[in-house]
Amino acid sequence: MNKVKKVSVISTGSVQIRPEHVETNGTPLLWWLNTSRRWTGPRPINVYVIEHEKGLVLFDTGQDRRSVTDPTYFPGGVVGHNYRRLAKFDIPQDATLSEQLHDLGHDIADVRIAILSHLHQDHIGGLRELPSSAQILVSGTDLESVDKPFAVLDGLLRDHIRLPGLDWVPVTPKPAQDDSIAPFTHAHDVMGDGSLLLLPTPGHTPGSLSLLLRSDGLPTMLFVGDLTYDAKLLAADRVPGVGNRKELHLTTQNVNRLAARFPGMPVLAAHDPAAADLLRSALLQYKE
Repeated sequence: MNKVKKVSVISTGSVQIRPEHVETNGTPLLWWLNTSRRWTGPRPINVYVIEHEKGLVLFDTGQDRRSVTDPTYFPGGVVGHNYRRLAKFDIPQDATLSEQLHDLGHDIADVRIAILSHLHQDHIGGLRELPSSAQILVSGTDLESVDKPFAVLDGLLRDHIRLPGLDWVPVTPKPAQDDSIAPFTHAHDVMGDGSLLLLPTPGHTPGSLSLLLRSDGLPTMLFVGDLTYDAKLLAADRVPGVGNRKELHLTTQNVNRLAARFPGMPVLAAHDPAAADLLRSALLQYKE
């Protein structure tokens, strides 16, 4: 049965990051962050829109336009300097989550579930726009980290996460009796029907989650947040420069082993310039 009717991708603007962010060159983050003189070209800030029979589901919510219009959005001082060194954003007026959903024919009020791969700024930007009825699913590990001292140093902007009126649902994947998702052994069934499974994919953050979509009428696909910034790099086990390198390699290898079970499965990242074409191509090939 077709549990998922349609999958789309929208983008809440674009971001430029350091080449060492996309792929590690072996140097520590603080070193390249403060010495790199290069920026990548603009990369999308993707939000994946899943039309499930039980309601509208988002994977990530993009970047908040306030981050480019409100001079107080980011912290000041040395911490703010590091944020400015990390990324440069371009978010046009019509690139808000609400406007992008409207262009797809959806009302932001129709969002039933928003899944956050993790809680960095360019994934939580649409939280202010979501209706109070929406459930926000995120790793319990990452959510706990928000309230720790100096969380801002780990890229967690508490004032933009702990917003009033949000219905947080902390997720801890449980043992799954499902050989088809091996080598993964734990999952969280979002809808209770097996169509949307959250898999633990630590590395970028300790609790990073990826979403495996399986539904009749659509190709199997995997949404991976910031596990990679380029699906080709991921396939070659070349990992980003932000996160725990050992965990990034282990998770990347597990994802590649899972992908081998589903030939042609698109691996869809948050900032991969090729992601929209990967999704489009997979959907077209499936129909042929």
